[in-house]
Amino acid sequence: MLKGIAPSILAADFARLGEQVATVLAAGARAIHVDVMDGHFVPPITMGDLVVKAIADQVHEAKAQIDVHLMIERPEGQIKAFAKAGADSITVHAEATPHLHYALQAIKAEGCLSGVALNPGTPVEAISAVEADMVLCMTVNPGWGGQAFLEPSIAKLGRIRELVGETKPIQVDGGIGAETAARCAAAGATVFVAGTAVFGAQNPGEAVKTISSAVGR
Repeated sequence: MLKGIAPSILAADFARLGEQVATVLAAGARAIHVDVMDGHFVPPITMGDLVVKAIADQVHEAKAQIDVHLMIERPEGQIKAFAKAGADSITVHAEATPHLHYALQAIKAEGCLSGVALNPGTPVEAISAVEADMVLCMTVNPGWGGQAFLEPSIAKLGRIRELVGETKPIQVDGGIGAETAARCAAAGATVFVAGTAVFGAQNPGEAVKTISSAVGR
């Protein structure tokens, strides 16, 4: 089960990716978050399954997990490739496919934890009819790192927690630093995706420890 800080390598220096992944793992991160964008669901294009494959051994040797966030249209067509590359969990957007139930079942069939993500403007009720292992609440509009945290996310987290119960992991992604992570934790979040706040810091390892301390991890 995912918990704690999940540094997003979207904000990492890809010329030193292995080194930066090692730094945050040594600081206590138990998951590495991989943001996959296709230029359609969101405007940017980022990375694919080859990046997951490149870091898989390093992450798994540290007893940590690779958490893949598919910000792509028709994600069901890419699930098998990311699972084969080494993903431990795969999250798809409720807005990205007309076949959300099928996509979540396909993730589980590959032996991965399944996640469903909600954009800021998508109501919580969009996930009421599907069964996922975790929920990702976007706390910025998806597509770019370094955005400001959207304040209505706090109330939305409370509604998600009421819907999914007390034990299911809830991720937050976007504008997450020590202060916003602490408020999200109080509202029900259990997994904190942090990109710029970690890899944009002078010392990414210390940034992981600071955010972890803020959420009591």
